[in-house]
Amino acid sequence: MEIRNIAIIAHVDHGKTTLTDAILKQTGAAEEGVSMDSNALEQERGITIYAKNTSIMYKDTKINIVDTPGHADFGSEVERVLRSIDSVLLIVDAQEGPMPQTRFVLKKSLELGLKPIVVINKIDKPAANPAKTLDAVFELFFDLGASEAQLDFPVVYAIGREGVAKINLTDESKDLSPLLDTVLNKVPAAKNDTSLGFAMQPFNLGYDNFLGRLAVGRVYAGKMKNNTTVFVKKPTGETRTGKIIKLFTFEGIQRKETDEVQAGDIVMLAGLPDIYIGETICSEENETPLPAINIDEPTICLNFLVNDSPFAGRDGKFVTTRQIKERLEKELEINVGLKIDFSTNESFKVYGRGELHVAVLLENMRREGYEMQVSQPQVIIKEENGLKLEPFEEVIIDLPKEVSGIVIETLGRRKAVLMNMKEEQGSTLRLIFEAPTRGMLGYRNQFMIDTRGEGIMCSRFIGFKPYAGEIKKRETGSMTSMITGKAVGFALDNLQQRGVLYIEPNTEVYEGMVIGNTMKGDELAVNPIKGKQLTNVRMGGQADEKIVLTPPLKVTLERGLEIMAEDEYLEVTPKNVRLRKQNLKENERKNSKK
Repeated sequence: MEIRNIAIIAHVDHGKTTLTDAILKQTGAAEEGVSMDSNALEQERGITIYAKNTSIMYKDTKINIVDTPGHADFGSEVERVLRSIDSVLLIVDAQEGPMPQTRFVLKKSLELGLKPIVVINKIDKPAANPAKTLDAVFELFFDLGASEAQLDFPVVYAIGREGVAKINLTDESKDLSPLLDTVLNKVPAAKNDTSLGFAMQPFNLGYDNFLGRLAVGRVYAGKMKNNTTVFVKKPTGETRTGKIIKLFTFEGIQRKETDEVQAGDIVMLAGLPDIYIGETICSEENETPLPAINIDEPTICLNFLVNDSPFAGRDGKFVTTRQIKERLEKELEINVGLKIDFSTNESFKVYGRGELHVAVLLENMRREGYEMQVSQPQVIIKEENGLKLEPFEEVIIDLPKEVSGIVIETLGRRKAVLMNMKEEQGSTLRLIFEAPTRGMLGYRNQFMIDTRGEGIMCSRFIGFKPYAGEIKKRETGSMTSMITGKAVGFALDNLQQRGVLYIEPNTEVYEGMVIGNTMKGDELAVNPIKGKQLTNVRMGGQADEKIVLTPPLKVTLERGLEIMAEDEYLEVTPKNVRLRKQNLKENERKNSKK
């Protein structure tokens, strides 16, 4: 049986998972309604966060498919997968064309010598322009230094949502057969050399309550049977032994137990409780370890600390330093884009690829019952040859023409440089900036306000460049409670004249908790629990009826990471997300600034 190993790569929301789900459905590998995005967070957010693999049978050929994330913050998930497959399906939206993450994933694929199949998806969109998109894709291949063989890429047109693919736009088609035939014809069959010693490299990890840690990876050579002793090698050459107790292959999204696995297949094995991503599992002790999986370095960092707010311990099940440390150590096993400094016991410095990367970790932890607080995210500053360097991003923005001025002005203050501006269909502009990551932290919320929710912003990390200088991002100050109690409508009605509130009536607050921001940028200590004086009952009743509170800007994880100030913590519990000052007492805050 021949095997084809492919990965589906694309920018976020260009239709990777929808297309994969349609392939599974049409080949009978999954039932109606079953999706590759099985994680609760993925379903809620509508994005892929974790790489997942599946397999289908088509014309007596097994096709292993790996679905990868499209968001730049989860680029490490893509990088580790690409080493294990033989080709990629590059999905591009027929309306949007190539976007930042399209460039990122394609660059990684081309560097590994892969020959992509281009799928121009969503050709049924009203503003779709497949011909223009194809030209832009070809230009992107050329810009990235693709070889002649890579430039001669096959093209398939698709409507993923309807499960339809075509070789030519004018073709009649009712299913995805043209795409699957292209995979069989253009993707090389996986090498099936069983004469060599067994060699496998995990690109993902799973967990089973009975079997423990499971390793998912490509078998590069040889074959392996159950109950076999193997050698596990780190990229450095350090070796340890282990024993395989269970072997699995994939059928659809389900794993299937087997007695033997062979070269070319993507498999899962159990019995190695200390296996890590990127290690080599082999049958010979003197086997050379496979090359290490290289991952782009993190760009931001922040501190994780034990929650010590007045409301600490109310919601969480896991609240101690030891428990938080154990959970972060567990995360390191599978999250290769993450780095953590455990050198101090008071706090743990976590290095990630972006705010969303960290926010997903925090969301998973709070759902598991963890309680903690984190500091403001900071970019990682490096020094090379006496030169101060910081991470930069390419930022692509699609927005209505009438709001472009304020966006250009705001990003200019954040040291972003406008590299290109071009008109898209209708009254839409596409702006391309190069901006320091430091300037983009905390901007997304402001961007949504400035563009009235009509703008689309995407970015990708492009490297470390010379330090851009001081950036003043925050135009507002914090409105901080000076007292503990329950907020009342009368007090909030007065306070909302001073800025934007984060809380609503009956919200429990404590001294030092940030309950809103001030328009003028000044720090303000306020009393949100102050009720009205009942000296004139009749007038008081009339006043109550006149209180109209603006809906609060509630603090979510991502929003909290964006808007928090340097002297604040984000308090994260299973039930609540709060902003607070590091120094809860107003006089202590004033003294620290002297």
